[in-house]
Amino acid sequence: MDNNDNNKDRNRDTKTRDDNTSAVGEVLLRILITAIVIGIAALLTPGFRINGLWSLILASVVIALLDYLVQKIAGVDASPFGRGLTGFIVAAIILYVTKFIVPGFNISVWGAIIGALVIGILDAIIPGRAM
Repeated sequence: MDNNDNNKDRNRDTKTRDDNTSAVGEVLLRILITAIVIGIAALLTPGFRINGLWSLILASVVIALLDYLVQKIAGVDASPFGRGLTGFIVAAIILYVTKFIVPGFNISVWGAIIGALVIGILDAIIPGRAM
């Protein structure tokens, strides 16, 4: 193996590490933005309540994971306005399902529907991707 091959291997390893670091950063940013948007939506939506910061953080992680799974399995983006009616319905379902996973995250069916609408509006205002 000559120096060019060694340099290529070294560059490939560095690129893989950089890609992994950027992926972790994207996930953390996505969770942070989701937490902000979900917190605001809970304040503005009747029938939607979050009891404490830890419930908000855990709900953000769960929502981000459910969004990721739905996107990978069904190919549907759960952005309330990004994918039309389907995305809106999926966002409302994800919000409602989170109720059963996260203690302190309480939402009614109507709260999930209105919450998905509020999240869609906030998603259009706040840069980044909330759901």
